Amino acid sequence: MTEGEQRLSGGWVNEVVRIGDTVHRSAGPWTPAVHALLSHLEAKGFDAAPRVLGFDEQGREVLTYIEGEPALHPWPDALLQDDGLAAMARLLRWYHEAVADFVPPIDAEWRIGRVGPEPGEIVLHRDPGPWNVLWRRGAPVALIDWDFAEPGPAINDLAFMAWYAIPLGPLMDGPPQDLDPHSRLRVVCDAYGGVTPAQVLRAVAVVQAQELERDLDLGTQGVEPWATFVRRGEIAFLREAQKWLRENRPSLLDS
Repeated sequence: MTEGEQRLSGGWVNEVVRIGDTVHRSAGPWTPAVHALLSHLEAKGFDAAPRVLGFDEQGREVLTYIEGEPALHPWPDALLQDDGLAAMARLLRWYHEAVADFVPPIDAEWRIGRVGPEPGEIVLHRDPGPWNVLWRRGAPVALIDWDFAEPGPAINDLAFMAWYAIPLGPLMDGPPQDLDPHSRLRVVCDAYGGVTPAQVLRAVAVVQAQELERDLDLGTQGVEPWATFVRRGEIAFLREAQKWLRENRPSLLDS
């Protein structure tokens, strides 16, 4: 880092630093598509995402800095409560409403390559875990780290959030405390609206399978960031997560 740069928390995938009121992040072939997405959100009045400011002399993307703390361990007290979890689901719903009419550039390249939305799909955040939600004064105020954005069914985003924020099963960093996944699943569904626990759990299974497939395919070939995920032990974690979901699905769906 150069003088005046402050490394920000996280950074499993990208180098992220703060300089004054801006964030500078390593860029990639997917960055133009992500910038088009963020510019669309700005035009729609969605102020819970950073604004695009361009690139710096090192080729890093430059975004506005948003005040707040990501929900790293230990989680903020608000996320342990139903109200905070519901607010997080409503934030994701707001994003999905704002992105619904976004048409990606014809040559859009995402982290997984050049794929376009199928009918009924949107561009997902695709990584809306607690670590990518900023909290301020007990409320979720922004979604950050959009590098994994890609087309897909909206419910897959909700499933990813539910998987890690409820949480549905053990986490790699350990559970925050003894939370009730049965009741918290319903909180998420009610707050997001229009989905059932059964639909979300089916989508969680899909997302877990996608994650495992990418680790086994791209990660074992040395493609980043999946290679890093594999080194962290994510393959074993994902298989355990799938096992937990299979074993606990009946009790999660009990009325």
